Amino acid sequence: DHLPLYRLQEIFARQGVHLARQTQGDWVAAAADLLEPLVALLKMRVLSSRKIHTDDVPVPVLDPTREHTREGRLWAYLGDARQPYVVFEYSPTHAESHPIEFLKDFLGFLQCDAYPGYNKVKATVVGCWAHARRYFFDAQKNDPARSAIALGYIRELYQVEEEAKDKSPAGRLALRQERSKKTIEDLRRWMEAEELSILPQSAMGEAFTYTRNQWKRLLRYLEDPDLDIDNNIAERANRNVAIGRKNWLFAGSDDGGRRAAILYSVIESAKRNGVEPLAYLTDVLARIATHPNRRLAEFLPD
Repeated sequence: DHLPLYRLQEIFARQGVHLARQTQGDWVAAAADLLEPLVALLKMRVLSSRKIHTDDVPVPVLDPTREHTREGRLWAYLGDARQPYVVFEYSPTHAESHPIEFLKDFLGFLQCDAYPGYNKVKATVVGCWAHARRYFFDAQKNDPARSAIALGYIRELYQVEEEAKDKSPAGRLALRQERSKKTIEDLRRWMEAEELSILPQSAMGEAFTYTRNQWKRLLRYLEDPDLDIDNNIAERANRNVAIGRKNWLFAGSDDGGRRAAILYSVIESAKRNGVEPLAYLTDVLARIATHPNRRLAEFLPD
């Protein structure tokens, strides 16, 4: 529920239960330690997916060497439908070395934003039409006519996806090839005709630049029915981190960030599989300490 420990302390105190924040912090650390082997298994399963969605979110971190917090990161990695888990990795910086290390052996499809670090992974990178749409949407104020046209083309792509979602993989691919491919080609021709009359530094210029630079990746979903039109599933996984950040404000240390990654991995994996997180954690934490490692897969939320 994203509540910081000091607020839980006050809630418990009103009910006559006095729990120091230090005690609660020790429990959080102990729970994360118990769950770490399970998260290692979740990571292994996610990396065996054919497709991974990823996105990152900034997390302020206390640093005793600084007057103010510094910025750490939580990276979400989501497996495909065959491996329906979410794994978070904490990093003390936004350096590209972190996703490169996580994905070093992954050779499938990686759906993501345009962060430059993804250019160096071995995976086949797939673009995100939601990101492209956002650039055109942000240009509405200064260039409403062109924005309306671009957003109209992208809306057509999403209408196809709405119609295709209940179809078989073959049916979904056929619909994309029949309709989406033509819409994207129409968008390309329109952009080529308009490009010379747009200032590169303008919001519309940025939208054109982003879309053109990502063009090859934006087309990849047309060729494989398992790929998505956008990366919104990863952004939704990170939304809970963003909600929590408004309440707990910062991680107390890099160790706290790593514990947060472990706990978010377990909770979000449970939620993705329709499992109530409190019931799941209660059961797993009660049994995992004495459970044989070779049978750890019995605790997977699906």
